[in-house]
Amino acid sequence: MKQLLEFIPIILFFVVYQQNGATYSFGETQITIDGIYTATLVLMVASTLQVFGTAAWERKFEKRGLWTLAAVLAFGAATILLRNELFIQWKPTVFNWVLALLFIGSQFIGKKTIMERTLGSQLTLPKVAWTKLNLLWSAHFSIVGALNLYVAYGFSEEIWVSYKLYSAIGFTLLLTALTAILMTPYLKALKTDQAPEES
Repeated sequence: MKQLLEFIPIILFFVVYQQNGATYSFGETQITIDGIYTATLVLMVASTLQVFGTAAWERKFEKRGLWTLAAVLAFGAATILLRNELFIQWKPTVFNWVLALLFIGSQFIGKKTIMERTLGSQLTLPKVAWTKLNLLWSAHFSIVGALNLYVAYGFSEEIWVSYKLYSAIGFTLLLTALTAILMTPYLKALKTDQAPEES
């Protein structure tokens, strides 16, 4: 459920962008949708509400949510103030590549990878499984960041906006599936080892 809520700001970004040029009246106030700039403003507001709303519901802030919000606000503000869409287009790449570096770095720094630190209290897996999971997520962040730049520079702004929405959903589902596939053999082996012997 929480993961679905994370898609709301991106969906609103996409929907507002599709209304480019449309004018809406609120009493005496008129608002004209200014393409990616209005969409970016909506993304910033929606992301803020999503992060703080989730924190209020769970009574705690998640570091990942706060870092995501910080990136959205920083790159979004630069996009609007400097009237340059490249800032918001670069945001997914910078964010994903920073995560990739952190995940890869945790392979060599410290006793536990980021994956083990994050999920170790919920799952018991052998060291090799945590390493594979960490590398999978590192590869995911690296590839997603690179593909974002490829689409941003190789295609129109409109195509990039659509790609941002569909890739966010698609890659999240793919990563979830690959993570489950990678973990399943280890969880089955663990369950077998812990099963009581028949007398």
